[in-house]
Amino acid sequence: MSQTSPSRPTPPNAVWQSLRANRGMWLPILVVVGLIVVFGIASPPFLSWRNFSAITGEAATLLIASLGASFVILMGSIDLSVGAIVLLVGSVCVSLLANHDYGLMILPLAALLGAICGGVNGTICVAGRVPSFVVTLGTLSIFTGMALSILSGRAIMFDSDVLDTLSTGQLIRHLPNIALCALVLWFICVAIGIWTKFGRFALVIGGGEIVARTAGLPVGRYKIASFTFSGLMAGIAAVFAMSRLGAVGPTLGQDLLLNTIAAIVVGGTSLAGGIGGVHRTFIGVAIIALLNNGLNLLGVGPYWQMVIKGAVVVGAVLVGQDRLLSRIVK
Repeated sequence: MSQTSPSRPTPPNAVWQSLRANRGMWLPILVVVGLIVVFGIASPPFLSWRNFSAITGEAATLLIASLGASFVILMGSIDLSVGAIVLLVGSVCVSLLANHDYGLMILPLAALLGAICGGVNGTICVAGRVPSFVVTLGTLSIFTGMALSILSGRAIMFDSDVLDTLSTGQLIRHLPNIALCALVLWFICVAIGIWTKFGRFALVIGGGEIVARTAGLPVGRYKIASFTFSGLMAGIAAVFAMSRLGAVGPTLGQDLLLNTIAAIVVGGTSLAGGIGGVHRTFIGVAIIALLNNGLNLLGVGPYWQMVIKGAVVVGAVLVGQDRLLSRIVK
């Protein structure tokens, strides 16, 4: 009669290696919990429903802008022009809304204009064989200059009942409509990342562009598509941002340059590409939004907030250093 041998416990070293290998998944969630606990103790109003509405409303624009840029970074590239596209699209839209209330019809126009800007970025990168960092750094200046020319360096206000409802209304109690829309877009982007060729090939290209080309994947086409999608989401984010402010000024989207990259990297997507995904971006956005809100409640000045957020980005990159050592950020 055979006797079943008892199962051996997993060695502590193997558990540690498993946790270390999957730190990109559990560490951001642990950071979110830690921030909630710390800010909740340091500032009791932080845990109120009113503050929850404020956090989700502020995070909506950042989430939408980060969704498209996530696919770009997942492919091993980078888009520094997200904030500039938001400013340019916002300046065009506010010029139209200043004379007539187009309501939600402004959304398709904003998305189209953003997609065109993103398509320009991707086409120059692929056709000109220029690193995305250099291209988007240049178009950041171009788009910003065009926007400031339209605005003439001043803020332009507008009045739209539909956009006011989008930003301040609550179809679900304590959850602003703008945050609800952002969640819907996040679910759509997660579905794209999981169930479409675009999402699967983004991982493959980011994991090894040369291997992907050898396998016959149209790398250039998918890179252009990723930048176009990033611009499209930035265009939508522009409408969300201006709807909350009721105006568009020269500083619109200025904080998105750091915050989008910070949210994506802190969420667990590697700057080298091939690791992470848009589903992790949600956690990264939550971390940045909690940091912004908690530091504001504690009275931390804006300059020190920049220092802290920059340190968070550096720390997130150091956490994923093993992966980055063998790769070149394009």
